[in-house]
Amino acid sequence: MNYISTRNNNIKVSSAYAIAHGISTEGGLYVPESIPQLDENDISNLIELDYIGKAEYILKKYLTDFTDEEIGACVRGAYTGSFDDEKPAAIAQLGDSINILELWHGPTCAFKDLALQLLPYLLTTSTKKVSDGKKTVILVATSGDTGKAALEGFRDVENTEIIVFYPSEGVSPMQKLQMDSQKGNNVHVCAIKGNFDDAQSGVKKIFTDNAIKETLAKSGMEFSSANSINWGRLVPQIIYYISAYCDMIAKGDDLSKGFNVVVPTGNFGNILAAYYAKEMGVPVNKLICASNANRVLTDFINTGVYDRNREFYTTMSPSMDILISSNLERMLYILSDCDDKYISNLQSELASAGKFTVNDTVLAKLQNLFYGACCDDEGTLKTIKNTFDKFGYLCDTHTAVAVNAYEQYIEDTNDKRPVLIASTASPYKFAKSVLSALSTDIPKSEFDTVDALSELTGTTVPAPLAELKDATARFKDIYDKNDMYNALCKCLKIK
Repeated sequence: MNYISTRNNNIKVSSAYAIAHGISTEGGLYVPESIPQLDENDISNLIELDYIGKAEYILKKYLTDFTDEEIGACVRGAYTGSFDDEKPAAIAQLGDSINILELWHGPTCAFKDLALQLLPYLLTTSTKKVSDGKKTVILVATSGDTGKAALEGFRDVENTEIIVFYPSEGVSPMQKLQMDSQKGNNVHVCAIKGNFDDAQSGVKKIFTDNAIKETLAKSGMEFSSANSINWGRLVPQIIYYISAYCDMIAKGDDLSKGFNVVVPTGNFGNILAAYYAKEMGVPVNKLICASNANRVLTDFINTGVYDRNREFYTTMSPSMDILISSNLERMLYILSDCDDKYISNLQSELASAGKFTVNDTVLAKLQNLFYGACCDDEGTLKTIKNTFDKFGYLCDTHTAVAVNAYEQYIEDTNDKRPVLIASTASPYKFAKSVLSALSTDIPKSEFDTVDALSELTGTTVPAPLAELKDATARFKDIYDKNDMYNALCKCLKIK
């Protein structure tokens, strides 16, 4: 299978090349030339497999230039001993029809682990095929969870350096401590004065600057990405939606009319993976895109106008504090029947004017697939409390946004078919916000807050977070958002 750039259909590369390089030279994102299909026999086979077996089965359909042995080694390395009870994507049942897909039982307690435990294996295998022995420099922009998951996944991986940029005032205290205390000889963490979009734009600018790439090449290095602009980050996420479908069948859910999927959405990668699962044959009815107060995606789905020229809100669901959703480009490429020139024009408009409007045909397809809803911080707190009071289930701030969006969808459509709600982080990563939904007594210390939340709710603090109590910050530098290249040079010791 070849991979095509969303901005130039003439560029066709192998999966190894797409994963090793992350982004196309002209700034486009790589997408598979076709979407492989799953028939009834495939689903029957998948139901009988554990998560590792499912991952191998699905990856073989996308990574056709990898040998079966290579895929097996990557998957076993990523998912063996890394997740609670060897279940990377467990389902919690709320009531009769609500399935919570818990994607936070990995080493950093966020859904990014399911991709970022696997990506280092995929990347090192890919670079051996296509990169002539160069050292890979992983650049990451994060709104919180991707950074820690990428740092942990690439820690001390041979022949790699990883540099993470995050907004200094745009992550939770727990997320900040996770990143700043990261161990490893090849890891670098840089806070910036700005928001996630500033970090993401800065990384993309570095990626596509030929002079910077030449400087790196002279030192025997080349860039790649651990953000979901990299296909190697996105393809592992398809697996857990297919796995969840198999698990729902196995436990006897009535899926004769399909089911809905709700995803708390920022950069659009997680919900895009659900779309790919749908196109492969998983009977997803509606993809419900849940946004926080930064409702650029909700407005886009409802109007066809994507406009980042608006107030940016720093919310209690910081991983969704995003106004430029990079993976939307992949979705629009598909909806425009792979019209690369159309996509290039839209992205040029976004870069120059901060907005674009899709045509009526694309909008109709978008609205047929997606339902958009948003929830502010007040609604998030109410949803955390209501969900705990009604079901005894404690969810984090991002999952609460998704639950709230689902409730809006039910009220709007009365569609009561089964639903799968992606739960993207442990509530203990956002302990102060979650506790404030349930109590007015909030300790000053982050870890006293964690303990209070555990005592109040009778839930257990995940070990990776509890162990941070005695962690010491290694990384303390804060850079201007326009000084990211100098930060990179300092990290890599190049001029």
